[in-house]
Amino acid sequence: MVKNLFVRRGIAAVSLLAMTAALAACGDNVSADSSNNASSNGSSEKISGEFSGAGASSQQAAVEALIAGYKSLNPDATVNYNPTGSGAGVSSFLTGALAWAGSDAALTADQVEQSKSVCAKGTAFDVPVYVSPIAVAFNLKGVSDQGKHVNMDASTIAKIFDGKITTWNDQAIASQNPDLKLPATPITVVHRSDKSGTTENFLSYVKDAAPNDWQYDLSENWPNSVGQGSKGTSGVISTIKQADGTIGYADFSQVGDLGTVAVKVGDSYNEISAEAGSKVVEASPLDESAKGENRIVVKIDHNTTAAGAYPIVLVSYDIACPAYKDAKTGQFVKSWLTYVTSEQGQKVAEDAAGSAPLPSKLADKIAQSINAIETK
Repeated sequence: MVKNLFVRRGIAAVSLLAMTAALAACGDNVSADSSNNASSNGSSEKISGEFSGAGASSQQAAVEALIAGYKSLNPDATVNYNPTGSGAGVSSFLTGALAWAGSDAALTADQVEQSKSVCAKGTAFDVPVYVSPIAVAFNLKGVSDQGKHVNMDASTIAKIFDGKITTWNDQAIASQNPDLKLPATPITVVHRSDKSGTTENFLSYVKDAAPNDWQYDLSENWPNSVGQGSKGTSGVISTIKQADGTIGYADFSQVGDLGTVAVKVGDSYNEISAEAGSKVVEASPLDESAKGENRIVVKIDHNTTAAGAYPIVLVSYDIACPAYKDAKTGQFVKSWLTYVTSEQGQKVAEDAAGSAPLPSKLADKIAQSINAIETK
């Protein structure tokens, strides 16, 4: 089973250079303790104060490492992140309780409208900060414990999670895995019990790639009564590990030694890796239907036939205001997002969570959105 999480493609240097130049240009508007030393721009000015974010549990490992790196550059700043899940994080952000939210789903039109009451001006925007494939992970004696993957096409995955395929030796699975001896073990589906952007990303794949086998509307909530629900990414992984025959979906960074499904793309079955997931993001267009200034939303092409691409992937966003009622919060958010999306920050996330660096084609757009945040 290929578990190589390290991606050797660098982020174009234009990303960091654009951010640095823009931050230098706004230096006159930032107080002496609040410019972006965290983005390695050489400034002696630093952020101070306590700031909180919450949201996507998929980002947890990366954010913890990013907080440590950011604090090393801004020792007087205290940054907290609560992995409550995407839905809960966005809901808290929209009450004004957070500086930023992490979400595995882009803002809805209603959420953009709601943000008018939170932001000092304009509406909230989302920028990509974290790219990782979503694993279809399983625990099956004789297979996963021997380091083997299982091949599945989109139709099979959809039918399993809709309770239409209920044993591991079902012909639909066996026919795609002629070299495996699959047991008659019952399949137990494990899904998120909380409102989750990972759920929405996973269901977006089955809905796009197997429309005849998945009839439910797209949602951050699990749509049927099949299987067992668990809270958060860590909860799903823990539940899968507890019993033989389980299968679920989770951010690849937390899968560990569980088995993973190799997904059919064209005529091939592609195993999961950060590099394979990044290929899909790089080839996917931006979602032009995402209304609102400074928003950068990727529309994943789940039906890609690109060689080596893994089509079940999440692009996780950070959500922020273009202006804050408290100027110091705006100064922090601009500094924090610049660090997170910089070459340095992306390397920290890759080392900590095995995520793929942001595709270079997004670098300029991300920098422009972040630089638009007002700091006074």
